[in-house]
Amino acid sequence: MESLTCPFGTFKLQRLPLRKNETLRAWDAADEYLLTYIHEQFGQALPQKPLIINDSFGALGVALAASQPVQWNNSWISYISQYHNAELNGIDSKQIDWLPSTNRPDIAPSAVFMKLPHNTCLLEEQLLVLRELVPEGTTLIAADMAKHIHTSTLELFEQCFGPTKTSLAKKKARLIFSTVDKALPAVNFNYPRTIDHNGMKLVNHAGVFSRQKLDIGTRFFLEHLPEALQDAHIIDLGCGNGALGVHIAMKNPQAQLTFVDESYMSVQSAQESWTANNLQGEAEFRANDCLTDFPKDSADIIVCNPPFHQGNTVGDHIAWRMLQQSHEVLRKGGELRIVGNRHLGYHAKLKRLFGNCQTVASNNKFVVLSAIKK
Repeated sequence: MESLTCPFGTFKLQRLPLRKNETLRAWDAADEYLLTYIHEQFGQALPQKPLIINDSFGALGVALAASQPVQWNNSWISYISQYHNAELNGIDSKQIDWLPSTNRPDIAPSAVFMKLPHNTCLLEEQLLVLRELVPEGTTLIAADMAKHIHTSTLELFEQCFGPTKTSLAKKKARLIFSTVDKALPAVNFNYPRTIDHNGMKLVNHAGVFSRQKLDIGTRFFLEHLPEALQDAHIIDLGCGNGALGVHIAMKNPQAQLTFVDESYMSVQSAQESWTANNLQGEAEFRANDCLTDFPKDSADIIVCNPPFHQGNTVGDHIAWRMLQQSHEVLRKGGELRIVGNRHLGYHAKLKRLFGNCQTVASNNKFVVLSAIKK
C-alpha cells in the first residue's frame, strides 16, 4: 500500500475496487500540487467546510479532513473510496460530508477546490452551479494533469465562471485559478436533454456517457437484445441513460428491471428515461460498484456494454469485474449478453468464466456475445 506525503501529513491511500498487485496510485501529481498550494496559502488555518469537487479516491478529502469538507461528486466509487481511505487513516468519516452530483449544494462554501472531470458538459454544469452559489470574489482552484487542460477548458471557465489564469506546470500537473464574476451573461445550458431513438425517449444528464446521441455500440446492441420471459429479473449493468433496460421493459412489461451504474447522473438519467416512456413495471435504480452486494443466483438476464476505462485510466479491469460478478449473480441457466469492440477479446474472458460463449451478431467494429451460466 502506497502513501501520499504532503504538507498536511502522510496518508495511506488505496484505489477502489481493490485489485491484487495494483500498479496505479490513488492520487496523482495534480492532487499533490493542489494540496501543496492550499498549504502555502492557508497553512494550518484551513477554511472550514470547503467544497471539494471530483475527488477520485479521496486524496483531497482525507488530507483536508480537519476542515470538515463537503465532497460533491458523480461517482459511487469515489464515495466508497472516500470513507475507505478515511478509515485507513483513523479519520472519523463524520468529518467529511458527501453530496452526489444529482443534488445541488445548499451552502455558500468558504473555498472551492476542484479536480477537473473528464466530461466537459459536467464541468460546464458544475461551473454554472458554482457561479450562483459562491460569494462574490471567490476564487475557485482547480487541478489536473497538464495534458488534460486545453485552451477550450480555460475558455469554458471564462465563459461560465469568471476571469481565469493558470499556474506553471509541476510534475506535468497544472493549477487553474478562476474568480467568480456574477455579472457574466447567462449561458444556455441544455442538460438534462431528451433524445429520441426509434420511438424510445432517453434522458441524458450532463455526466452521462455519449450524452449528445446514443453511441453506436448501444445502437447495434439494441438490435440484438435477448428475448426475456415476462416475469424475468433483468439487470442493465452500467446502465448509462437506461437505453437497454428501457427497450427490454417496453417489450416485456411484466419483467423486473434493475438499473445499475457507478455514476449518480447515469442512474438518475435511467430513472427519468423510465418515466419518460410511461413504463409501469417493477424497477430499481441503484448507484453501486458493479454488482457488489447483489445476492448470488438472483438474476435471469444481465445486459451490459462494459466500459474500457476508469476515469482517465484506460484498462479492462472494470469490464472483467463486471463479467465475474455477473457470473455470481446469475441463476443457473441465466444469460449474460454484452456488446464490445471486436479487438477487446471478451469472448475469451467469457469462455474462461462461463465455459461457453456464443457470438450473437457482429459487424466490422462490434460484437454481441452471449454466455449461459451452467
